Amino acid sequence: MRRLLLVLLAAGAAAALWAWLARPPRLETAPAMLGPAVEAVYATGSVEPVHWARVGPALRGRVVAVLAEEGERVAAGQPLARLEDSTARAQREEAEARARFAEEELQRQRLLLERQIAPRAQYERAESEARATRALADAAARRLEDYVIRAPADGVVLRRDVEPGQIADPLDALFWVGEPRPLRVTAEVDEEDIPRVAIGQAALLRADAFPDRVLAAEVAQITPKGDTVRKAYRVRLALPEDTPLLIGMTVEANIVLRRTPDAVLVPPAAVREGHVWVVENGQARRLPVRLGVQGAEAVEIREGLAPGQAVALDPPASLRDGQAVRARRAS
Repeated sequence: MRRLLLVLLAAGAAAALWAWLARPPRLETAPAMLGPAVEAVYATGSVEPVHWARVGPALRGRVVAVLAEEGERVAAGQPLARLEDSTARAQREEAEARARFAEEELQRQRLLLERQIAPRAQYERAESEARATRALADAAARRLEDYVIRAPADGVVLRRDVEPGQIADPLDALFWVGEPRPLRVTAEVDEEDIPRVAIGQAALLRADAFPDRVLAAEVAQITPKGDTVRKAYRVRLALPEDTPLLIGMTVEANIVLRRTPDAVLVPPAAVREGHVWVVENGQARRLPVRLGVQGAEAVEIREGLAPGQAVALDPPASLRDGQAVRARRAS
Protein backbone atom coordinates (compact mmCIF):
# COMPACT_ATOMS: atom_id res chain seq x y z
CA MET A 1 0.00 0.00 0.00
CA ARG A 2 2.83 2.39 0.86
CA ARG A 3 4.49 1.72 -2.48
CA LEU A 4 1.22 2.28 -4.32
CA LEU A 5 0.69 5.55 -2.48
CA LEU A 6 4.16 6.77 -3.44
CA VAL A 7 3.52 5.89 -7.07
CA LEU A 8 0.23 7.77 -7.01
CA LEU A 9 1.90 10.80 -5.43
CA ALA A 10 4.68 10.75 -8.04
CA ALA A 11 2.16 10.47 -10.84
CA GLY A 12 0.20 13.40 -9.42
CA ALA A 13 3.30 15.55 -9.18
CA ALA A 14 4.25 14.70 -12.76
CA ALA A 15 0.78 15.58 -13.96
CA ALA A 16 0.90 18.90 -12.10
CA LEU A 17 4.34 19.64 -13.55
CA TRP A 18 3.12 18.79 -17.04
CA ALA A 19 0.08 21.01 -16.60
CA TRP A 20 2.30 23.84 -15.38
CA LEU A 21 4.71 23.41 -18.29
CA ALA A 22 1.86 23.21 -20.80
CA ARG A 23 0.37 26.52 -19.72
CA PRO A 24 0.31 29.19 -22.47
CA PRO A 25 3.33 31.50 -22.27
CA ARG A 26 2.81 34.88 -20.74
CA LEU A 27 3.54 37.95 -22.92
CA GLU A 28 3.91 41.50 -21.75
CA THR A 29 1.96 43.79 -24.03
CA ALA A 30 1.53 47.48 -24.68
CA PRO A 31 -1.12 49.21 -26.78
CA ALA A 32 -0.23 50.96 -30.04
CA MET A 33 -0.59 54.67 -29.34
CA LEU A 34 -1.22 57.76 -31.44
CA GLY A 35 1.42 60.49 -31.27
CA PRO A 36 3.62 62.83 -33.30
CA ALA A 37 6.35 61.42 -35.54
CA VAL A 38 9.04 63.45 -37.23
CA GLU A 39 11.24 62.03 -39.99
CA ALA A 40 14.46 64.01 -40.22
CA VAL A 41 17.99 64.05 -41.63
CA TYR A 42 20.76 64.51 -39.08
CA ALA A 43 23.61 66.95 -39.63
CA THR A 44 26.23 68.84 -37.63
CA GLY A 45 27.41 72.36 -38.27
CA SER A 46 28.56 75.69 -36.88
CA VAL A 47 27.13 79.19 -36.67
CA GLU A 48 28.59 81.90 -38.90
CA PRO A 49 27.54 85.29 -40.30
CA VAL A 50 25.92 85.40 -43.71
CA HIS A 51 28.31 88.21 -44.73
CA TRP A 52 31.89 87.78 -43.60
CA ALA A 53 35.43 87.22 -44.86
CA ARG A 54 38.75 85.93 -43.59
CA VAL A 55 41.48 88.50 -44.04
CA GLY A 56 45.16 87.64 -44.38
CA PRO A 57 48.36 89.11 -45.84
CA ALA A 58 49.22 89.02 -49.52
CA LEU A 59 52.82 88.09 -48.70
CA ARG A 60 54.91 86.76 -45.84
CA GLY A 61 56.21 89.29 -43.37
CA ARG A 62 56.53 90.49 -39.80
CA VAL A 63 53.57 92.40 -38.38
CA VAL A 64 54.72 95.76 -37.04
CA ALA A 65 51.35 97.33 -36.22
CA VAL A 66 47.80 96.17 -35.50
CA LEU A 67 45.37 98.94 -36.37
CA ALA A 68 41.93 97.47 -35.54
CA GLU A 69 40.46 95.67 -32.53
CA GLU A 70 37.71 93.09 -32.09
CA GLY A 71 34.24 94.61 -32.10
CA GLU A 72 35.40 97.70 -33.99
CA ARG A 73 33.44 98.73 -37.08
CA VAL A 74 35.66 99.30 -40.11
CA ALA A 75 35.12 100.57 -43.64
CA ALA A 76 36.12 98.88 -46.87
CA GLY A 77 39.82 99.53 -47.54
CA GLN A 78 40.58 100.61 -43.98
CA PRO A 79 44.01 99.39 -42.77
CA LEU A 80 43.80 96.58 -40.23
CA ALA A 81 47.51 95.82 -39.83
CA ARG A 82 50.85 96.67 -41.38
CA LEU A 83 53.85 94.50 -42.22
CA GLU A 84 57.50 95.53 -41.99
CA ASP A 85 58.22 97.21 -45.36
CA SER A 86 61.61 98.95 -45.11
CA THR A 87 63.13 96.90 -47.95
CA ALA A 88 60.11 97.46 -50.17
CA ARG A 89 60.21 101.21 -49.48
CA ALA A 90 63.89 101.36 -50.43
CA GLN A 91 63.16 99.49 -53.65
CA ARG A 92 60.32 101.88 -54.46
CA GLU A 93 62.53 104.92 -53.85
CA GLU A 94 65.23 103.48 -56.09
CA ALA A 95 62.72 102.69 -58.83
CA GLU A 96 61.20 106.18 -58.52
CA ALA A 97 64.66 107.81 -58.81
CA ARG A 98 65.42 105.80 -61.96
CA ALA A 99 62.06 106.78 -63.43
CA ARG A 100 62.64 110.49 -62.73
CA PHE A 101 66.12 110.33 -64.25
CA ALA A 102 64.74 108.61 -67.37
CA GLU A 103 61.97 111.21 -67.69
CA GLU A 104 64.49 114.04 -67.37
CA GLU A 105 66.63 112.38 -70.05
CA LEU A 106 63.55 112.07 -72.26
CA GLN A 107 62.86 115.76 -71.84
CA ARG A 108 66.47 116.56 -72.78
CA GLN A 109 66.31 114.35 -75.88
CA ARG A 110 63.05 116.04 -76.90
CA LEU A 111 64.75 119.43 -76.86
CA LEU A 112 67.70 118.07 -78.85
CA LEU A 113 65.33 116.58 -81.40
CA GLU A 114 63.40 119.85 -81.73
CA ARG A 115 66.71 121.67 -82.40
CA GLN A 116 67.69 118.88 -84.79
CA ILE A 117 70.83 118.22 -82.80
CA ALA A 118 70.11 114.54 -82.01
CA PRO A 119 68.53 111.87 -84.25
CA ARG A 120 64.94 110.64 -83.70
CA ALA A 121 66.18 107.13 -82.91
CA GLN A 122 68.00 108.46 -79.86
CA TYR A 123 64.83 110.22 -78.71
CA GLU A 124 62.76 107.04 -79.16
CA ARG A 125 65.24 105.03 -77.10
CA ALA A 126 64.92 107.59 -74.30
CA GLU A 127 61.14 107.48 -74.58
CA SER A 128 61.14 103.69 -74.30
CA GLU A 129 63.47 103.81 -71.31
CA ALA A 130 61.25 106.37 -69.58
CA ARG A 131 58.16 104.22 -70.05
CA ALA A 132 59.94 101.11 -68.74
CA THR A 133 61.35 102.78 -65.64
CA ARG A 134 58.01 104.45 -64.87
CA ALA A 135 56.29 101.06 -65.10
CA LEU A 136 58.84 99.57 -62.68
CA ALA A 137 58.34 102.48 -60.27
CA ASP A 138 54.55 102.08 -60.37
CA ALA A 139 54.88 98.32 -59.78
CA ALA A 140 57.15 98.97 -56.79
CA ALA A 141 54.54 101.36 -55.38
CA ARG A 142 51.80 98.76 -55.83
CA ARG A 143 53.92 96.10 -54.13
CA LEU A 144 54.31 98.42 -51.18
CA GLU A 145 50.51 98.34 -50.81
CA ASP A 146 50.73 94.58 -50.22
CA TYR A 147 52.36 95.32 -46.87
CA VAL A 148 49.13 96.89 -45.63
CA ILE A 149 46.30 94.48 -44.67
CA ARG A 150 42.97 96.18 -45.38
CA ALA A 151 39.31 95.44 -44.68
CA PRO A 152 37.70 93.84 -47.76
CA ALA A 153 34.28 95.39 -47.02
CA ASP A 154 32.36 97.40 -44.45
CA GLY A 155 31.75 95.42 -41.29
CA VAL A 156 32.77 94.60 -37.75
CA VAL A 157 36.03 92.96 -36.72
CA LEU A 158 34.55 89.70 -35.45
CA ARG A 159 37.87 88.19 -34.45
CA ARG A 160 41.54 89.15 -34.45
CA ASP A 161 44.27 86.51 -34.41
CA VAL A 162 47.42 88.58 -34.78
CA GLU A 163 49.84 90.41 -32.52
CA PRO A 164 52.67 92.83 -33.33
CA GLY A 165 55.91 90.99 -33.99
CA GLN A 166 54.17 87.91 -35.38
CA ILE A 167 55.34 86.41 -38.68
CA ALA A 168 52.30 86.22 -40.97
CA ASP A 169 51.91 83.97 -44.01
CA PRO A 170 49.46 84.35 -46.91
CA LEU A 171 47.52 81.27 -45.71
CA ASP A 172 46.99 82.78 -42.25
CA ALA A 173 43.63 84.28 -41.30
CA LEU A 174 44.54 87.31 -39.20
CA PHE A 175 41.10 88.96 -39.05
CA TRP A 176 37.47 87.96 -39.54
CA VAL A 177 35.42 90.90 -40.78
CA GLY A 178 31.66 90.78 -41.33
CA GLU A 179 28.21 91.69 -40.06
CA PRO A 180 27.06 90.11 -36.76
CA ARG A 181 23.55 89.68 -38.18
CA PRO A 182 22.02 87.82 -39.95
CA LEU A 183 23.45 84.45 -38.97
CA ARG A 184 23.31 81.01 -40.53
CA VAL A 185 24.43 77.46 -39.82
CA THR A 186 26.76 75.77 -42.27
CA ALA A 187 26.21 72.04 -41.86
CA GLU A 188 27.38 68.84 -43.54
CA VAL A 189 24.81 66.29 -44.74
CA ASP A 190 25.80 62.76 -45.73
CA GLU A 191 25.60 62.07 -49.46
CA GLU A 192 23.09 59.27 -48.81
CA ASP A 193 20.65 61.76 -47.27
CA ILE A 194 21.14 64.81 -49.49
CA PRO A 195 18.57 63.76 -52.18
CA ARG A 196 15.81 64.15 -49.58
CA VAL A 197 16.87 67.64 -48.48
CA ALA A 198 15.24 70.64 -50.17
CA ILE A 199 15.31 74.41 -49.79
CA GLY A 200 12.58 75.65 -47.48
CA GLN A 201 12.51 72.63 -45.16
CA ALA A 202 12.41 73.38 -41.45
CA ALA A 203 15.28 72.32 -39.21
CA LEU A 204 15.43 71.75 -35.45
CA LEU A 205 18.69 72.68 -33.74
CA ARG A 206 20.31 71.75 -30.46
CA ALA A 207 23.38 73.44 -29.02
CA ASP A 208 25.40 72.67 -25.89
CA ALA A 209 25.01 76.31 -24.85
CA PHE A 210 21.21 75.89 -24.70
CA PRO A 211 20.69 72.25 -23.61
CA ASP A 212 17.00 72.67 -22.74
CA ARG A 213 15.93 74.44 -25.92
CA VAL A 214 15.10 73.36 -29.46
CA LEU A 215 15.93 76.18 -31.86
CA ALA A 216 14.44 76.81 -35.28
CA ALA A 217 16.16 77.18 -38.67
CA GLU A 218 15.34 76.69 -42.35
CA VAL A 219 17.23 75.21 -45.28
CA ALA A 220 18.38 78.19 -47.37
CA GLN A 221 21.07 76.79 -49.66
CA ILE A 222 22.47 73.45 -50.82
CA THR A 223 25.92 73.39 -52.39
CA PRO A 224 25.61 71.67 -55.80
CA LYS A 225 29.00 69.93 -55.56
CA GLY A 226 29.76 67.58 -52.71
CA ASP A 227 33.05 66.75 -51.00
CA THR A 228 34.29 63.47 -52.48
CA VAL A 229 36.61 62.83 -49.54
CA ARG A 230 34.14 63.48 -46.73
CA LYS A 231 31.23 62.12 -48.82
CA ALA A 232 29.07 65.00 -47.69
CA TYR A 233 27.30 68.08 -49.02
CA ARG A 234 27.31 71.55 -47.50
CA VAL A 235 23.88 72.83 -46.48
CA ARG A 236 23.26 76.31 -45.13
CA LEU A 237 20.43 76.88 -42.65
CA ALA A 238 19.01 80.37 -42.21
CA LEU A 239 18.51 81.46 -38.59
CA PRO A 240 15.83 83.89 -37.38
CA GLU A 241 16.93 87.39 -36.44
CA ASP A 242 16.28 86.76 -32.74
CA THR A 243 18.27 83.52 -32.48
CA PRO A 244 20.29 83.25 -29.26
CA LEU A 245 23.07 81.38 -31.06
CA LEU A 246 26.44 83.10 -31.33
CA ILE A 247 29.07 83.05 -34.06
CA GLY A 248 31.27 79.96 -33.79
CA MET A 249 28.87 77.78 -31.79
CA THR A 250 28.47 74.17 -32.91
CA VAL A 251 25.01 72.68 -33.34
CA GLU A 252 23.28 69.42 -34.13
CA ALA A 253 20.57 69.80 -36.74
CA ASN A 254 17.60 67.64 -37.68
CA ILE A 255 16.25 68.70 -41.07
CA VAL A 256 12.56 67.82 -41.04
CA LEU A 257 11.45 65.72 -44.02
CA ARG A 258 7.98 64.78 -42.76
CA ARG A 259 5.74 65.52 -39.78
CA THR A 260 2.85 63.21 -38.80
CA PRO A 261 0.92 64.52 -35.78
CA ASP A 262 -1.21 61.35 -35.31
CA ALA A 263 1.16 58.50 -36.19
CA VAL A 264 0.74 54.96 -34.83
CA LEU A 265 3.59 54.39 -32.37
CA VAL A 266 4.83 51.25 -30.60
CA PRO A 267 7.80 50.60 -28.29
CA PRO A 268 10.98 49.52 -30.10
CA ALA A 269 10.86 46.19 -28.19
CA ALA A 270 7.71 45.25 -30.12
CA VAL A 271 9.30 45.33 -33.59
CA ARG A 272 10.96 42.22 -35.02
CA GLU A 273 12.39 42.34 -38.56
CA GLY A 274 9.47 44.12 -40.18
CA HIS A 275 6.64 42.58 -38.14
CA VAL A 276 4.98 42.77 -34.74
CA TRP A 277 3.08 40.26 -32.62
CA VAL A 278 -0.39 41.20 -31.44
CA VAL A 279 -2.60 39.36 -28.93
CA GLU A 280 -6.19 38.71 -30.02
CA ASN A 281 -8.60 36.50 -28.12
CA GLY A 282 -5.81 34.83 -26.20
CA GLN A 283 -3.77 34.04 -29.31
CA ALA A 284 -0.58 35.52 -30.75
CA ARG A 285 -0.86 36.86 -34.29
CA ARG A 286 2.10 37.83 -36.47
CA LEU A 287 1.45 41.06 -38.42
CA PRO A 288 3.79 42.36 -41.12
CA VAL A 289 4.06 46.14 -40.88
CA ARG A 290 5.67 49.01 -42.76
CA LEU A 291 7.97 51.01 -40.52
CA GLY A 292 8.45 54.75 -40.50
CA VAL A 293 10.57 56.80 -38.11
CA GLN A 294 12.55 54.66 -35.68
CA GLY A 295 13.60 56.35 -32.46
CA ALA A 296 14.95 55.32 -29.08
CA GLU A 297 11.54 55.71 -27.41
CA ALA A 298 9.09 54.71 -30.13
CA VAL A 299 8.80 53.32 -33.67
CA GLU A 300 6.29 54.63 -36.19
CA ILE A 301 4.08 52.02 -37.89
CA ARG A 302 2.92 53.44 -41.21
CA GLU A 303 0.89 50.41 -42.34
CA GLY A 304 -0.38 47.16 -40.85
CA LEU A 305 -1.38 48.13 -37.31
CA ALA A 306 -4.32 50.02 -35.83
CA PRO A 307 -4.21 52.29 -32.76
CA GLY A 308 -5.10 50.46 -29.55
CA GLN A 309 -4.00 46.99 -30.66
CA ALA A 310 -1.95 45.21 -27.99
CA VAL A 311 1.55 44.39 -29.21
CA ALA A 312 3.86 41.93 -27.53
CA LEU A 313 7.07 43.26 -26.03
CA ASP A 314 10.23 41.20 -26.50
CA PRO A 315 8.35 38.19 -27.99
CA PRO A 316 10.31 34.93 -27.76
CA ALA A 317 11.86 33.54 -30.92
CA SER A 318 9.86 30.31 -30.47
CA LEU A 319 6.50 32.11 -30.65
CA ARG A 320 4.18 30.69 -33.35
CA ASP A 321 1.34 32.36 -35.21
CA GLY A 322 -1.95 31.34 -33.55
CA GLN A 323 -0.29 30.06 -30.38
CA ALA A 324 -2.29 30.48 -27.19
CA VAL A 325 -0.77 33.07 -24.89
CA ARG A 326 -1.54 34.90 -21.70
CA ALA A 327 -1.29 38.67 -22.04
CA ARG A 328 -0.22 40.97 -19.24
CA ARG A 329 -0.21 44.74 -19.63
CA ALA A 330 3.28 46.11 -19.14
CA SER A 331 3.58 48.55 -16.28
